[in-house]
Amino acid sequence: MGGTNSTNLKLKLKVWRQKNPQSEGHFENYDVDSISSDASFLEMLDVVNNKLIRDGKDPIAFDHDCREGICGSCSMVINGNPHGPQKGTATCQLHMRKFQSGDSITIEPFRAKSFPVIKDLAVDRSAFDRIIASGGYVSVNAGNARDANSIPVPKAKAERAFMSAACIACGACVAACSNSSAMLFVSAKVSHLGLLPQGDPERESRVLKMMRTMEEAGFGNCSNTGACSLACPKEISFENIADLNREFARASAKERA
Repeated sequence: MGGTNSTNLKLKLKVWRQKNPQSEGHFENYDVDSISSDASFLEMLDVVNNKLIRDGKDPIAFDHDCREGICGSCSMVINGNPHGPQKGTATCQLHMRKFQSGDSITIEPFRAKSFPVIKDLAVDRSAFDRIIASGGYVSVNAGNARDANSIPVPKAKAERAFMSAACIACGACVAACSNSSAMLFVSAKVSHLGLLPQGDPERESRVLKMMRTMEEAGFGNCSNTGACSLACPKEISFENIADLNREFARASAKERA
């Protein structure tokens, strides 16, 4: 865990603890010592949990999986910032070298009505799954993969679709928004599929279904501050939301006609 230039940190943690969705939560304080500056933030929490287990106490619950910035499950707010202070970085890729010995670090779950707390720092983000299930797919004939060059896609559209596809559905955009809006997430999925030929046949039905499912899940309206894009670990562009609004307005007008 330690490198040649690593240092050991002494930190004060203020961590949100909540037994279940029905119980009232509270902050608990932990003093941690000898944390390598080369450790990731989640490795630091692993060290804290190992000590809690040795002391016969309940470890801190938090979501994690790939620890490579791909799965989006490491959702927590660190010192008021979703995923922490480093721009374009998921919690699992945040390293302790971004902190100084003696720092106080407040760690809490994503705060949103549509992301209820399961336990401690773990939240239920299944609302995103319902949005994806409603329209985040394409209906194509199964069979052998077609040659990549057999369906021409303009370079500009291909690049925009690729950038939108980078969304890992972590929910940082929701946590950063004052209205707990999921517009950046939905717009990334709509742009990703709508810009490609394979997604064009369901373009209109997709945006209608996903927007309605988003509203049913209780997400708020876009606050137009851009905080979502700034907090996004994949730096999904705020321009996607403008594209989503145009797609939704066009599809709604056709549906009414």
